[in-house]
Amino acid sequence: MNRTLYSFLLHLALPLILLRLYLRSRQAPAYRQRLAERFALALPPLRPGGIWVHAVSVGESIAAAPLIRALRQRHPELPITVTCMTPTGSERIRALFDAEIRAGDVQHCYLPYDLPWAAARFLDRIRPKLALIMETELWPNHIHQCARRGIPTVLANARLSEKSARGYARFAGLTRPMLAEMDWIAAQTEAEAERFRRLGARAECVGVTGSIKFDLSIDPELQPRAKALRASWGAERRPLWIAASTHAGEDEQILAAHRQLLASHPDALLILVPRHPERFDAVLALCRREGFATVRRSAAQPVTAQDQVLLGDTMGELLFLYALADVAFVGGSLVPNGGHNLLEPAALGLPVLSGPHLFNFLEIAAQLRAAGALVEVGDGASLAHCLQTLLGTPAARQDMSRAGLEVLRANQGALQRLLACVQKLLVSY
Repeated sequence: MNRTLYSFLLHLALPLILLRLYLRSRQAPAYRQRLAERFALALPPLRPGGIWVHAVSVGESIAAAPLIRALRQRHPELPITVTCMTPTGSERIRALFDAEIRAGDVQHCYLPYDLPWAAARFLDRIRPKLALIMETELWPNHIHQCARRGIPTVLANARLSEKSARGYARFAGLTRPMLAEMDWIAAQTEAEAERFRRLGARAECVGVTGSIKFDLSIDPELQPRAKALRASWGAERRPLWIAASTHAGEDEQILAAHRQLLASHPDALLILVPRHPERFDAVLALCRREGFATVRRSAAQPVTAQDQVLLGDTMGELLFLYALADVAFVGGSLVPNGGHNLLEPAALGLPVLSGPHLFNFLEIAAQLRAAGALVEVGDGASLAHCLQTLLGTPAARQDMSRAGLEVLRANQGALQRLLACVQKLLVSY
């Protein structure tokens, strides 16, 4: 498949794309809003001539935040346009950069679909000096339109699993020219860098910078605030664990683990945080149907001694909710979703648990596991067993905490390496 055929098929698929948006909007109404932005037909006012950063959804937006703030410090004269593809990503961007958006220093809209005319219209509006695409969000027409205009394009914090590489290789006629048009691919590991080279990226345009997720910065006020809130609940001595970024099919296993934990620790409290806002009500109903006394975080009510589950149904609070806990389970991993960011709880000094499905974070998981900072479990029963051990053994929690923080310290510096590459491209533009 070449890019012309790809564009033709994408036009044919538009009715299906709109149908998918409609179906998703039945649970999350935000999917039916701002539709014109997705075709570059009604973009908000955007100041041109800056830096364009694309972060597909929530995880990429969080990873991009330190990079965007560093770029703001180095180039305060340049507006930064941040795009995403999902309503949850949009909400997260607005929460992360509220003050900058109000000041006009950071701009935000959806990335238009990868149609040639939509990509051209979008780029003609913002006319960026540089395009930064986070991780592996590869869109052939957007990249080609950047190349046509002489806009340097960087794939930042790039990751590419062996499975994904095999998928891209099946469409070599589309993939090879697209990767050859990129000016720099900043891969997280040498194995991923080599996969990009094999797929057609120019060898001199591929380097290893590491993962900027290790350069996570924690607000020094976060943990004191969490400690104060926990004290206001009278829960300083309660065993408290969090299951974060959970997906459908995991919540039942997590609640089963919590039920088992309550048999040995009757005062245990679970903070359950579904990954997607459209699932908040369904997960609340599940908790109550299973007989757990459950309170919503969005209700801003104190957690009482009778409450067994706190539903984390707010946006932009995940790090704060982690800071409340003694042990963290990171979701998207008991089901084959590939996992989510394991470094956020590790950066807060928490022992980290996950399921076995971590194919989106293989290198990070391997390092945490080897250091003794991560334990993988296969199901709810083994999760309960791990929780009982850790919550009953403070020394084991402390060992995992120290190990996780050491892994972060040993891997920091990727952000500065990435910024050095970006600076060279900006100077040469």
